[in-house]
Amino acid sequence: MQERSAHCKKKVERMLKALRHEEPDRVPVSEYYFWPEFMKKWREVNHLSDDVDIHEYYDLDWNISGTDYQPHIKPVEILEETEEQVISRNGFEHITRRKNGAPMDEYVSFAVNTVEEMKSFDLHDPWDERRFEGFQNTLNKMYRNIFVLGNMMEGCEFLWRIISSENMLLWLALYPDDIKRFLDRITVFLTESLRAQIAASGGMLDGMMIWGDVAYTKDMLFSPETWREFFKPCLNELVQICHKSGLPVVYHGCGNVNKIFCDYIDMGIEAYNPLEAKAGLDVVDLRRRFGHRIAFCGNMNVIEWTNAPLDELKRIVLTKLNAAKGGGYIFGSDHSVPDELPPERYEYVLNLVREYGRYPLDLGEYDIHDVF
Repeated sequence: MQERSAHCKKKVERMLKALRHEEPDRVPVSEYYFWPEFMKKWREVNHLSDDVDIHEYYDLDWNISGTDYQPHIKPVEILEETEEQVISRNGFEHITRRKNGAPMDEYVSFAVNTVEEMKSFDLHDPWDERRFEGFQNTLNKMYRNIFVLGNMMEGCEFLWRIISSENMLLWLALYPDDIKRFLDRITVFLTESLRAQIAASGGMLDGMMIWGDVAYTKDMLFSPETWREFFKPCLNELVQICHKSGLPVVYHGCGNVNKIFCDYIDMGIEAYNPLEAKAGLDVVDLRRRFGHRIAFCGNMNVIEWTNAPLDELKRIVLTKLNAAKGGGYIFGSDHSVPDELPPERYEYVLNLVREYGRYPLDLGEYDIHDVF
């Protein structure tokens, strides 16, 4: 295991204090994902080579590394590659299209289209050594410089990537027993994948990012009761494995999850990310509602980050920092850093957080007295 510098140890202390609802030296800040075109513009503006890491460049506080937990162990298969797009298939056996410059894949088709195909879908050994190739080398580099979160998918996300979101929603209603049996198999696979990742890390993980979307901008994809019956048990097992290993959990999920926020708290999840502002989530309101029962990570509306006048942008950022009183807030975007965001505006907000996010907080005219 690599020895950490005093500077890196300060980041670890900063993150852990924030997650424990204690006030560190300043509010931590980092990002779940930087989109490709943003990275391209950032490198061009700053005259940087492709090997410069943005987390190191900006001295950000956390980053993510994980193992291969796809159901099938296989390299990505390129089915078609042109100047306009790349069509490929991975270990979930779905086919995706990535258009040139697009930040994310488009799902074209899924291998599983019937309940019988779902029943027979095999899940490869989660402890297979091929899943960990390069993992420790990546961790060795990260561990010297930053607070490192592992990376694990939860059951709902894993399920729809095999059978499609349409089939998932339909079969939950039509074939609930078959879905439950498949989810039982998924739970065994994911919990063993998590144990294997933790073992392979050699103690170089500081926490775990568990991720999966169960909501959209207006509401959940299904009722809270359905989520609790089908998907919460798997997530709870993953969280408890992390806690038994001494790893705090940051849950990453998009959309409006207001109806199950208390469930995340009851499971002991330390922090929720990214708190999508476009889905009506506001970190100051959430702090009022939930106090310091859970930490928050994110919530900076990237549309405002991209377009708001600078004086208004400053007001927005400093107002959100009220949620950091007493610790429990890690600043970041409400999803990821998009292509449209100019690098200089990213830096502007980063510098605001570092200037005004120092403890004891002094937010001046933007202080909200009923947020503790």
